[in-house]
Amino acid sequence: MFSLKNKHAVITGGGSGIGRAISVLFAQQGATVHIIELNTDAAAQTIDEIKAARGSAFGYTADISKQEQVLDVFRQVGKVDVLVNNAGIAHVGSLEGTTEADLDRIYNVNVKGAYNALYAAIPVMKANGGGVILNMASIAATVGITDRFAYSMSKGAIIAMSLSVARDYLADNIRCNTISPARVHTPFVDGFISKNYPGREDEIFEKLSKSQPIGRMGKPEEVAALALYLCSDEAGFITGCDYPIDGGFIKLNN
Repeated sequence: MFSLKNKHAVITGGGSGIGRAISVLFAQQGATVHIIELNTDAAAQTIDEIKAARGSAFGYTADISKQEQVLDVFRQVGKVDVLVNNAGIAHVGSLEGTTEADLDRIYNVNVKGAYNALYAAIPVMKANGGGVILNMASIAATVGITDRFAYSMSKGAIIAMSLSVARDYLADNIRCNTISPARVHTPFVDGFISKNYPGREDEIFEKLSKSQPIGRMGKPEEVAALALYLCSDEAGFITGCDYPIDGGFIKLNN
């Protein structure tokens, strides 16, 4: 079950955190993995790990907010069976704490970046007779989170775009779903805490961990396992759906 043998999977931000876990697992399941990353060192480390386990992986340096760079990567990749739009950035601030530059930065990476990959992938998938798209959203798209105005905006857009893509390309055998994680312990989270709460790292980590009713943050590998299912043939009857993976955050936080 859940084999990706002979499939080509493009994963944005596949060098670290959730993207790395997805890249490694997809390669283990037989996919040829194509990682799009700005951080070439991170991408190289993930690729080395995959190749050490006798998997197949390639890396491409590109800024996903730049459409021509993304189109050029997809021209190099050629066949695309699976697209995982995972790359993203965060911002802390209410509306009043969000400058125009902040909003543009979040939009360009989180929304336009996903659009650029979709724009590049869908014609290729149509020509190949179909494909699977998984876009990484967040619980912030559907639950009010303090001081996450721009980030929440971007993840709400991801869910809306995914529904549109799922509906428009039904006849082309293209499925599109989203995953909405709560807090997942990644290097991104550690850096985020250090940057925004200097001197209070342990306190904030504990607070964020306990904000999930299950009592801890998620693991990248747990998100990757859900991603594998949704991108596999076993999930062939699923499209246009959002899957929270949140330790009970949405339903049990009362």
